[in-house]
Amino acid sequence: MTIPETTTTVVVKDGHANPAPLGLCAFGLTTVLLNIHNAGITEMSSMILAMGIFYGGLAQVVAGIIEARKNNTFGLTAFTSYGFFWLTLVCLIVMPKLGWAPAASNESMTAYLSIWGVFTLFLFFGTLRLSRALQFIFASLALLFFLLAISHATQNEYIEHIAGYEGIICGASAIYTGMAGVLNEVYGKTVLPVGIVKT
Repeated sequence: MTIPETTTTVVVKDGHANPAPLGLCAFGLTTVLLNIHNAGITEMSSMILAMGIFYGGLAQVVAGIIEARKNNTFGLTAFTSYGFFWLTLVCLIVMPKLGWAPAASNESMTAYLSIWGVFTLFLFFGTLRLSRALQFIFASLALLFFLLAISHATQNEYIEHIAGYEGIICGASAIYTGMAGVLNEVYGKTVLPVGIVKT
């Protein structure tokens, strides 16, 4: 008597929660608050710096690390990069006040913001395979970086204020997309559409 061979397929379920809503909300809330300042509505204060360190900075880095565990190269690259962007931005503001380094010149800030704009533009092309909401976030973010770079290059406060209002829209779109990820998962249906791209 022979025993028939059987094949058992084991499916390993990903036990990690989706970190994208955390990363998007951390980016969005912090971006809105900074750009309220850029628009000339509020002063630069410890509120913005604290948000930059802990929510815009550390929370996005955590989200990026979890994306790495989920084998999401785009999420890893975006969230950890922008998390460390916020930390470097806080350092650019705080380090001169502590006497650790000279304040960055307008030329230096132009270069800093321009290179982040180029980086963001490259990531925008990655969003063409993802969703319309992410496309809007990254396109408006690239525009924000370039507007801020121009404002530093020309020392034009009017352009900085325009960038501020544009940045508020960019941050708000990230908050919307992050909340869509949370609510759509909780309700098991599309509550807030993000325009998933069909490939």
